[in-house]
Amino acid sequence: MQICSVCSDQETKYRCPACKIKYCSLSCYKIHKETCAPVDEPSTAVTDVKDSVVTEPWSVDDLLHEDDITDKVPLQRLQQLAHSKELKDLLCNRHLRQLLLSVDSADSKDEAMKAAMQEPLFVEFSNQCLKIVENETEPSPYVDDDDDF
Repeated sequence: MQICSVCSDQETKYRCPACKIKYCSLSCYKIHKETCAPVDEPSTAVTDVKDSVVTEPWSVDDLLHEDDITDKVPLQRLQQLAHSKELKDLLCNRHLRQLLLSVDSADSKDEAMKAAMQEPLFVEFSNQCLKIVENETEPSPYVDDDDDF
């Protein structure tokens, strides 16, 4: 656990996109913003992932603390996915598991997701995941029940 760089009191939840310091709340961010010194990122050629040396393995916690915090799902909500009977039932389908593997192993994840979202089974799986992490009680707005697939 890391402690907030601003108040030195709470555990960090966020990272400043400009200078990368970690902070715990909006109030700490507002205090920090007044003295923020942005870190210049090298604008030269992008290092190939295969050529980069990884000194320590990444963890789920690292992914949850990346720069873009706008679309992050709290870890506790993600853990709820493991306890869903509906998801477990859907994952019994061999075709769905193959779709998930193809998206996961695709070079272009964006294109693979677009293709997978054309499959009704994948859409059902995605909607069930969203329902769990968003804690919805009504049907997802992403699927029209009147559509015939």
